[in-house]
Amino acid sequence: MPTRAEVSYFGAGPAPLPTHVLEAGAKAFVNFEDSGLSLAEISHRSPTATKILADTKQALISLLDIPDNYEVLFMHGGGSAEFSAVVFNMVAVWIEKRRRMAEKEFGDDQGAILRKVKQDVQHDMQLDYLVTGSWSLKASQEAANLLEPLTPNAINVATDARDSNGKFGSIPSDEKWSLSSSKRSAFVYYCDNETVDGVEFPGFPSGVEAQPGEEERLVIADMSSNFLSRPVDVQKHAVIFGGAQKNIGITDITLLIVRKDLLTTVPTPSFLHQVGMFSPPVVLNWSVVAKNNSLYNTMPIFSIWIAGEVMRSLLATYGITKLKGQEGFSDAKARTIYQMIDWYPQVFQPVVELNARSRMNICFRVKDPETEKEFLDGAKKLNLLGLNGHRSVGGVRASNYNAVPMQNVRKLTTYMEEFADRNP
Repeated sequence: MPTRAEVSYFGAGPAPLPTHVLEAGAKAFVNFEDSGLSLAEISHRSPTATKILADTKQALISLLDIPDNYEVLFMHGGGSAEFSAVVFNMVAVWIEKRRRMAEKEFGDDQGAILRKVKQDVQHDMQLDYLVTGSWSLKASQEAANLLEPLTPNAINVATDARDSNGKFGSIPSDEKWSLSSSKRSAFVYYCDNETVDGVEFPGFPSGVEAQPGEEERLVIADMSSNFLSRPVDVQKHAVIFGGAQKNIGITDITLLIVRKDLLTTVPTPSFLHQVGMFSPPVVLNWSVVAKNNSLYNTMPIFSIWIAGEVMRSLLATYGITKLKGQEGFSDAKARTIYQMIDWYPQVFQPVVELNARSRMNICFRVKDPETEKEFLDGAKKLNLLGLNGHRSVGGVRASNYNAVPMQNVRKLTTYMEEFADRNP
């Protein structure tokens, strides 16, 4: 049986965690701070839980320099639940904005207000999606599933990276995007890093920003698989969310950063129903969750504590450089693996265009199926684990999350070099 130190794990998620965090977690799971209780047993409304929530939130605020006009929420359901939550909450925001505009035009004439907003929902409202991989595709499909019976033409896929060659592996240039007008757009949605397909935006997609004189575009980012791997300009986003199980902690929680004004731009449920729209389910309702300090229902405090320990570890490791320091480390590890792929093009083939290569999920193929199987089997014998590509695309995927040490990356590239020399 291998020890933890002997295993080099490159799984796409749940991802490796720092060993010292796991060891501290093992103690906390049995007896937290000599309280005689496990963190999995304490009340989520106890002073201890309240402090853990506050400390974890503060660590995230410090890491990302989150401005005061944003709220941090802890949600259930992983990133996939936010596919729905984004639609529920942001459509409600758009409708409330239109209701307020109609109120200015028609005063107290509730019938005229209702007719105007109904017309706007049916003919103006657009949800813009940048589809660059499997997860942004799933998000757009969930939006269509929720809205098509009510507003059949509301979903606008502003770009689909498969249009060029039938598969994901690139990010089309923004001049090719067909975004809705900023006046009509409820939001623009993108997935910053596509875990399955190995595609990552090199930075904030400037093409989504409104031009001078236009209304602002509310930008939503799924950062589940590259969260806390580099600095983020939070103020360019209306909402950022990420499942915890990549760079943040263990499964059970999703972190959400949302601009506070959106939490108060909310119509009544009855008005939403009158215009033929839904109100957000309570556990996905960001306003309700915010009013209850993320404790509307039972929150997994142990998972939040783990996330806080990971964040505090990053702050301790990188000091004032914060995520700039982590970005340098992530880049160095990714560069080491990509260099080995590029040095042996007769053996390894990258599947993503150079300007869209993910630093987190490095996807490639070995020259033929039999050789690829041999490569993966050989890796397992060396305790290089978790290298199989996603079941939907196959191939090889080395996930380079924050807790993957450089020594594991070097062990992988040494194996890659030896394998390539044996298979010229």
